[in-house]
Amino acid sequence: MGASKTTEFSIADNTIANFAKALAHPARVAILQLLVNRQSCICGDIVNELPLSQSTVSQHLKALKEAGIIKGNIEGTSVCYCIDENVWNAGVSFLMGFLQPAPTKSQQCC
Repeated sequence: MGASKTTEFSIADNTIANFAKALAHPARVAILQLLVNRQSCICGDIVNELPLSQSTVSQHLKALKEAGIIKGNIEGTSVCYCIDENVWNAGVSFLMGFLQPAPTKSQQCC
């Protein structure tokens, strides 16, 4: 979808879509689980935890950072990452509001 079309949708719709897009790869899900579970900044350990090369991990970290879900700080020659609590909590809230059980219908559909 072109960037100009996203303005036709609500802030909530765009927030959910952006958050879901950031979660749309298992490597990014694994990185986020690592960061959430450790509840602290992680520097070089991420590469050691995943079956991926440094460059691939860096690409996924870049995507998560561009989505605003993680923050990164340069410390010497390494970059340390952690969850951006405000963005994470807002994303969780939007997703929880969106992901509701499907209603039970009395008629067969399709």
